[in-house]
Order: sequence, then C-alpha cells, then structure tokens
Amino acid sequence: MESRGGFRRALRGLSSILIVAGTLLIADAGITLLWQEPVSALYSTLQQDRLGNELTELWDEPTRLESRALAALDDDQSRLAFQARALRRRAKRGQPIGRIRMKRLGTSQVIVRGTDGKSLRSGPGHFPSTPLPGAPGTTAIAGHRTTYGAPFRDVDKLRRGDEIEVEMPYGVFTYEVEKTRIVAPTAVEVTRRVGYDRLVLTACHPLYSAARRIVVFARQVRERPGGGLI
Repeated sequence: MESRGGFRRALRGLSSILIVAGTLLIADAGITLLWQEPVSALYSTLQQDRLGNELTELWDEPTRLESRALAALDDDQSRLAFQARALRRRAKRGQPIGRIRMKRLGTSQVIVRGTDGKSLRSGPGHFPSTPLPGAPGTTAIAGHRTTYGAPFRDVDKLRRGDEIEVEMPYGVFTYEVEKTRIVAPTAVEVTRRVGYDRLVLTACHPLYSAARRIVVFARQVRERPGGGLI
C-alpha cells in the first residue's frame, strides 16, 4: 500500500512538473508571436549595449598617409567617400561600424560588419560586398525579424517618404523610403548599383519563415560630415 501511495505521489509530482513546463512553453510561444523570442532578445540587448559603448572608440586617428590624402580632397563628398572606403577596409567581422535609426518604427540599432549568423545575433549587419554610406553605390543591411532583438521585425510598416538615418563615425546619411518588395532569397540583384546612392534593408519574410525576403529600398537625400555615434 505504501508503495502504491508513493507511486501516486510521484505521478502527481511529475504531472505538476509537466503542467508547469507546458505552461512555460505556451507562454514563450505567445511572447514570440506577439513580440520576439525572449532568450535571444536578452542576448541581443546585452550585445547592443556593449557595441554602443565601443562605437565611441571606433574611429582611429587617420594615418599620416590618409591625412595627406584627405587634405588633398577639396569637397565634403570626396572626403566622405574616402573615409567610407577606409573604414570598410579596416572593419572586421562583427565589429560595430555605425547606427541606424528609423523614426516611424522607433528603433535605434548599432550596425555590425557582416551578415553571417554570429554577426546578426548582435544586431543589423552590413553586407561586406556593398559600400558603406558615403561611398557611391547601394549600401545593404540585413536584420532579424523574430529573434535576437528582432531589429527589423516591423520593416513592413515603413512607407514611401519615411526617413531612415544612418550615422557613421565620419558622417550622417539620411534616406527616404521609395518602395518595398518581396523577393526570393537568391535575388542578389537588389544590392546592385543604380544611378544614385541608396540603402536597402533586407529581412526574412513572412514572419517565422525564411521562404522569401522583404526588401526596403531608400534613396539618399542628405549627407552631413561628422558623426558622433550617440
């Protein structure tokens, strides 16, 4: 009889554990659906805090050769392009390189160099094959929509004319959204150079799927030398 009683108590204890575990799993799924995956979100938040602190130390003093080259350039646009290329050469994978702000979405995120899995766990990542803001061409940035802080979760809410600001150590660049497209993951043509400087943001689509990509195209409308990275 005692063994049966002990078995029942053990069974009730196991049932309680399973109920609690099930409740936690359901809660986690609910949070993910409504917002983002909580564990990776915490990781990304900690990484963003660390990267934000590193941004102020990002830009080293130009080398003697770079200083001479900058002094020889007689307009801001040329100097910005030179500095953009210099940072692109120096930046290492996963290193913070700037900050992106989207007023409509209320987001401000540190951008890292690279779009590999490890880099994107820290924040939006710059495609190394594309120029940095300031250099002619199309700058491309990718970001998660459901995990690791979900920095691009609501990019589908951006509308034509919305401003996106990218702040680099050497300048601040403002873009206006032109359009949004849904494309295949293999549509590399979205990063091609066009007749003006632009920014493209890419993320998986729809939510919780990597079947397609959502791409936001934005045209550069302003540039201002000098960063700050705050």
